Amino acid sequence: MSSNPIAETVAALMPRAREELTELVAFKSVADFDQFPRSESEAAAGWITAALRAEGFQDVAVLDTPDGTQSVYGYLPGPVGAKTVLLYAHYDVQPPLDEAAWTTPPFELTERDGRWYGRGSADCKGGVIMHLLALRALKADGGVPVNVKVIVEGSEEQGTGGLERYAEQHPDLLTADTIVIGDAGNFRVGLPTVTTTLRGMTMMRVRIDTLEGNLHSGQFGGAAPDALGALIRVLDSLRAEDGSTTVDGLTDDSRWQGLQYDDAQFRQDAKVLDGVALIGSGTVADRIWARPAVTVIGIDCPPVVGATPSVQASARALISLRVPPGVDAAEATKLLQAHLEAHTPWGARVSTEQVGQGQAFSADTSSPAYAAMAEAMAVAFPGQEMQYAGQGGSIPLCNTLAALYPRAEILLIGLSEPEAQIHAVDESVSPQELERLSVAEALFLRTYAAS
Repeated sequence: MSSNPIAETVAALMPRAREELTELVAFKSVADFDQFPRSESEAAAGWITAALRAEGFQDVAVLDTPDGTQSVYGYLPGPVGAKTVLLYAHYDVQPPLDEAAWTTPPFELTERDGRWYGRGSADCKGGVIMHLLALRALKADGGVPVNVKVIVEGSEEQGTGGLERYAEQHPDLLTADTIVIGDAGNFRVGLPTVTTTLRGMTMMRVRIDTLEGNLHSGQFGGAAPDALGALIRVLDSLRAEDGSTTVDGLTDDSRWQGLQYDDAQFRQDAKVLDGVALIGSGTVADRIWARPAVTVIGIDCPPVVGATPSVQASARALISLRVPPGVDAAEATKLLQAHLEAHTPWGARVSTEQVGQGQAFSADTSSPAYAAMAEAMAVAFPGQEMQYAGQGGSIPLCNTLAALYPRAEILLIGLSEPEAQIHAVDESVSPQELERLSVAEALFLRTYAAS
């Protein structure tokens, strides 16, 4: 990659990038203020504010969004008459889960076996650093050829929609010709990939009540309706025998037409235990990019240690439902709610509460920005052609931006390739990916400006 000045500059900047990512990862910026102090998120927002100002950004502002979190905005003017590109990332992170299970502390960036470990290193604090590297490389080699807007979100992982609502209330703020979302990832390390579809999602709490209070399981068990047992029956109704998602009224037969995902490679990436089958039908790509997927992500019930022999009076679960492009997330929410109510046994009382929702997204890959990105990635990743992939996850902001700015081209790139293990214990980022994607973004901005 050292055959062009952009690549040489990015390579020289990598030690600084590591220092900055170390500082950014150290903030425990989980946007769930019941778990982590608000001050940690505010400090991360302050770090980004200072970084943008240091790069010469104007109108740098901390935006107080309607969900009670902060996003950071800045504007870097380019040449007169230049196109405008919006660069997106988020600084909030998932909780670390079991901190004791991490090989090294989750909020200390640590190098191991050629990767940098830490919560948010790939998703998506690394994306913030990627944008900074690309802009610094351009400034060192003739200047930034476009107007740049940067928006760094503070609650993406919570799905609470603060930035979406703020953008809707201030529609002029994020207007751009092209939007680069730095929150996706290559299909695998070293294979340059743009994500062209995202599944939408809905999150729902379900609660089942059967008794006024817990009862002795010997005295009453066998006739007294068990709320936890009822909940288990309801949750089981969300899957067919092969593990396919079965929400009444939701179709489960769409096909993925692009890049395919080899079964053995998926098993390796997902770390599926030997002898355990994959679930669902169709190709892996069908299942994770083109079809709905339900996951039970939490259950409130007595832990095994300390449990008493009781019939449970109430039980609760949190359910995530991912929906593919072409399925309206609001309609999927209604279907899920109706399904849970219809499948609750024994006349048990059931209540549901929607706690998050985002629409699916599908990009127009025939646009000039995609041609410019393909050209840039071919240089940054020698010998590789840019691939189109889907992503099973959701970035609700994409649809908000697509609706607000229907003429804007939206590209999704980033550092969350399979080895990164985002959202899991021992999340990490490949510094080689950070370097190459920063080069690709810089070259993209130059190529796109000239197109």
